[in-house]
Amino acid sequence: MNPDKLKEVYERLEALDDRLGHRLRARSGPSRATLEQLEERVRDLSAYASELRELVRELVLAFAARPAAKA
Repeated sequence: MNPDKLKEVYERLEALDDRLGHRLRARSGPSRATLEQLEERVRDLSAYASELRELVRELVLAFAARPAAKA
């Protein structure tokens, strides 16, 4: 595996969490969300899941493309 690719994917994962993670975490205290707030949270969750899926795919491909061991 290319260590640079691993580092790149890790940095992108951290950026994703910084950008959207706080919006997905449960808010403290009981409250009733409006329909607009619920729709916004669903959009945020959808964007997060889509980007996370892509990052995981890149990691799997990077691990699968590992060079064969030298004899």
